Amino acid sequence: QAQLVESGGGLVQTGGSLRLSCAASGSIFNGVSMGWYRQAPGKQRELVASIDSYGSTNYAESVKGRFTISRDNAKSTAYLQMNSLKPEDTAVYYCVADRRWRLPVDPAYWGQGTQVTVSS
Repeated sequence: QAQLVESGGGLVQTGGSLRLSCAASGSIFNGVSMGWYRQAPGKQRELVASIDSYGSTNYAESVKGRFTISRDNAKSTAYLQMNSLKPEDTAVYYCVADRRWRLPVDPAYWGQGTQVTVSS
């Protein structure tokens, strides 16, 4: 069974940085698209960043210039580097993946989520 396991969440002050990691089982990593969603209490789930199988990236307007998504195929791991964090970035962050080359609106695989809390 394919699995995605996130790590790297935690508590950070405004302006700080965190790096989230998403380790994928090898059977689903190569050639797949990946991304990060987040969901804050009382808000809809939001796609934060995505990277397709060719390495092209896309970001939500709210995080452009602050967040960077990347992947290391040799380690079957994707990352989300988050800089200049703001209290509004507080949410549970979910790693997602799909076998289609570009991340669809309904990714097939989801991680369990990791909490990111930014204090003001």
